[in-house]
Amino acid sequence: MLSVYHATKNFPDYEHFGLTSQFQRSAVSIAANIAEGYRKDGMSDKLRFLNIAQGSLEECRYYILLSYDLNYISLDTYNNMNASIEETSKLLNAYYRGIKERNVI
Repeated sequence: MLSVYHATKNFPDYEHFGLTSQFQRSAVSIAANIAEGYRKDGMSDKLRFLNIAQGSLEECRYYILLSYDLNYISLDTYNNMNASIEETSKLLNAYYRGIKERNVI
């Protein structure tokens, strides 16, 4: 998430209320929904919040690509952010499956 803030600080001023804002909000949403889901008692509530986090993660994946296509981030930044998104996605999917398969609350 911090990498999103570091990357977006260099975006053009006219993107402040557009891509910059959307990108930052989706990055924050990933962690916020994981945290909120963690504190839920029921499995369905936990899974719902993790699913929302997964949606925000995919939104970030798109914003990384768009930022690169618009030349707002370098290839190195794109690769680093993409690798981070991929790792986060794997961990989140494993957490989701673990809760669902083991009925762990």
